[in-house]
Amino acid sequence: MKLVVDGLEAYAYEGGKPFDPALPCIVFVHGALHDHSAWTLLARWFAHHGHGVLAVDLPGHARSTGDPPESVEAAADWLLRLLDAAGVARAAIVGHSMGSLIALETAARAPERVTRIALVGSTFPMKVSEALLTLAREAPLEAIDRVNAFSISTLAAKPSFPAPGMWLHGSNRALMRRTQALAQSRLGINLFSHDFGVCDRYAGGLAAAAKVGCPVTMVLGARDQMTPPKSAREFAAALRAEVVLLDAGHSLMAEVPDALLGALRSALGRARDPA
Repeated sequence: MKLVVDGLEAYAYEGGKPFDPALPCIVFVHGALHDHSAWTLLARWFAHHGHGVLAVDLPGHARSTGDPPESVEAAADWLLRLLDAAGVARAAIVGHSMGSLIALETAARAPERVTRIALVGSTFPMKVSEALLTLAREAPLEAIDRVNAFSISTLAAKPSFPAPGMWLHGSNRALMRRTQALAQSRLGINLFSHDFGVCDRYAGGLAAAAKVGCPVTMVLGARDQMTPPKSAREFAAALRAEVVLLDAGHSLMAEVPDALLGALRSALGRARDPA
């Protein structure tokens, strides 16, 4: 689905069903150097079970044009304008990693429009080590390999997402390299370094948590090295969040898609059967 936001083309995957703004809406927001495809299985399930689904590409990522947002706050404002463009009054928001911060900030900025949020692979502050920031600036392809190794908790995951026989490390590496290359060719920017900087600079998490009025669920990977669960305890307490711990690393959508779907079905309420 193509939308026009700020005069620029924005893309959102609808989960294989025509988007209907009259249905309960769920917005999926990807993490650093990813795109809407991280949510394919989850988006399809909810789209085929009574929801309108928008799995977005953030500006400057994959199919959405324009410069990438300079901050979490700017991304949240863009997401609200995308909801306007789609004719959506209220929505639940699911975000992964960087996207979880955007979901949080959106709920804080427009509490009357966000029904609930689910933060996947999240923590605050989401600081990035200076060594990794430097590597992302100077050798982004090497940084991709490093982060990919940190994000997936096993070398040989059982066949899972999106189909039996997929190599999780290879597919995630390919996605990140493709997103990086597209941004470099279209905008002349190092998107990986940019996205890492957005996460690292965000300082408003606890202030935003105080403004959130909807139910919050955090779905964390027990073996996550990027956003370790123990680092999220204060954050979860500030949000009064329900915390669900799954046996995975940072890439929960790829490692444990069925368990994550179960957690999100509970977090977002019982889905309606298709008409």
